Parts: sequence; structure tokens; C-alpha cells
Amino acid sequence: MNTNFFRQIAKMDMNSKLILTIAKATESQIIASVFIQNDGCGDKAKNIIPPFNLKGTAEELDAEFFEKIRTPVETTSGLMVEMETFMKQLEEAKAQSAMEKAKADKEKKEKETKDKKYKDAMAKVEELEKEGKYREAWIKVPNATDYPEKAEELSKRKAVLSAKFEPDLFGAKEETKPEIPKTEVVTIETTDE
Repeated sequence: MNTNFFRQIAKMDMNSKLILTIAKATESQIIASVFIQNDGCGDKAKNIIPPFNLKGTAEELDAEFFEKIRTPVETTSGLMVEMETFMKQLEEAKAQSAMEKAKADKEKKEKETKDKKYKDAMAKVEELEKEGKYREAWIKVPNATDYPEKAEELSKRKAVLSAKFEPDLFGAKEETKPEIPKTEVVTIETTDE
């Protein structure tokens, strides 16, 4: 006996398991139940796909079995592959979303740290200015290259502070003429004896 059953299955476009159950319904009728299973598909929706059932005589099933199951088998197998692809893409999207969220959180934290550092530095500048230490306050003003968005504000702050202390930023004091100490002339008288 020569059959082409497995050659017919090999011709089908499917990437899933084909589970075939055959049972006699009556003396002349046979029920063939075809169930597609894809273990690679992680979507639980695959479990609600029902088997494809055919009922007929042995002659009818021999004549039309593959013709009747080809489209449902290929469609179901394709659906499961697409479901798995979708699930993988969904997981990838979640991962990307998590990465983007982590990146945004990191950027937010860095910005908060930078803002805190800026506020602390400006508070120190205020404190030194109140103490009359204008030169030290000027030195503590943050660098505009570190805070480009506040460059104009920082420049104005330095200008205000520099106007409050001597114009020489390098610490040289204005030269004053030294006072020549007055000397007393003391005469000592000596006696010749």
C-alpha cells in the first residue's frame, strides 16, 4: 500500500505541530479532528483556538481531507507564528519603554543634582556677600560654562559683586606711601675731664 499522506503534510506551509485524532462516529462515518499546537507561541490566546473537525466516510475523507484542512491549518499556524512575533515585539517595546524611563529618570536625577549644586553655590555666595566678603563671594559664583542656561544671570551677579570690592581682582592693594618715622635728635653731652 502506497499513500501520499506525509507528502501532503510536507507541502503545507506550517510552523506548528499538527495533532490528528481519528475516531469512528458510526459504522460508516469517521471524525478527523485536526489540532494545531505551537509551543513557541507565548500568547495564551492560542489555547482558545478550537480544533478543525471533519466528518465523512472513508472515501470522502480520502478524496478531500487535505483540500479541506490546508487553509485552516496554514491560517492557524500562521496566526500562532504572528502571535509569537507580536508577543516578542511587545516585550521588546516594554524593554525599550523601561530603558527610556530609566534614561529619563537618570537625566532627571542628574538635573536635580545639578540644580541643587547650583542653589547651594548661590546660597554660599549670598552668605559671603552678607558677611561683606565680596571677593570670596565673587569667586564662589558658579562658572557660566557649567550652567549655560544661567550664563547671563551669573555674569550680572559677578559684575555686581566685583563693583563692591577693589577693582583689582588679583588682591594687590593700592600702594600707600610709607610714613617715614619721625626721629628725635638726641644730643649727648660729654664732658672732658
